Amino acid sequence: MASSPAASDPALTLLTLFAFLAIGAVAGVLAGLLGIGGGAVIVPALIWLFDHLVQAGWGARADLVPQIAVATSLATVVATGGASTLAHQRRGAVDWALVGRLAPGLLLGAWLGAVGAAWLPGAWLQRLFAVFLFYSGVRMILRARVAEQRALAGGLAVTAVAAVFGALSALLGIGGGTLVVPFLARHGVLMRRAVATASACGVPLALAGSVGFLVAGWGRDGLPAHSLGFVLWPAALAIMAASVPLAPVGAWLAHRLPTATVKRGFGVLLLVVAGELAVGG
Repeated sequence: MASSPAASDPALTLLTLFAFLAIGAVAGVLAGLLGIGGGAVIVPALIWLFDHLVQAGWGARADLVPQIAVATSLATVVATGGASTLAHQRRGAVDWALVGRLAPGLLLGAWLGAVGAAWLPGAWLQRLFAVFLFYSGVRMILRARVAEQRALAGGLAVTAVAAVFGALSALLGIGGGTLVVPFLARHGVLMRRAVATASACGVPLALAGSVGFLVAGWGRDGLPAHSLGFVLWPAALAIMAASVPLAPVGAWLAHRLPTATVKRGFGVLLLVVAGELAVGG
């Protein structure tokens, strides 16, 4: 499951606990303010923090840091996605029939993506996330418009697309909204309903991906103490504890700040972080 605990595990110091809480707080506020998935913040922040912990003598292999960061981020989506889904459901915005159509493919893809990520070289996984950040940053800066709408296909076509989204989301440690929302919007789903439905889709996706990372990492050498597979649960729980209650603060700020300007500024920051991860990988 995990390597034997060290006598003084730097991952459990108060300072590191505060860092986990701070990451969750920033992710929660930005999720509410900009409508972005927490993974865009959590994964690079955890990679940076875990790299420093490894240098401080943390009981983990440096080449497994990207997997631990992605798996831990994905586990937090279960709570954040659940809270978001509940809020949207109270407004009747979730299309549960559409969730049911997408869920089988998302579950299969998330499982396969997590298992694949477990064996992908850490440097390549980090570079893949850098590509995702670059894509997200460009979209924020350019404010990409929704393409021409067309009818949503049925049967295996939807399942196949959902499986690709699930696999990519598990590889990146995100809830899938970045991929699912534009897809639904392009196929005639109103944006408010697309966002709500994508939030609901993120919960089973994150559960399947987290279980995949847990199973794939079970018994793996070089993982830190206090982890289940690749998921570092103390970090995941601390991030959830801060991100869930602070997301409404971000939503409150969204009505008082120039969101478009903030989003472009954050997009530039994502491009910088993408470059750092690509070079660091």
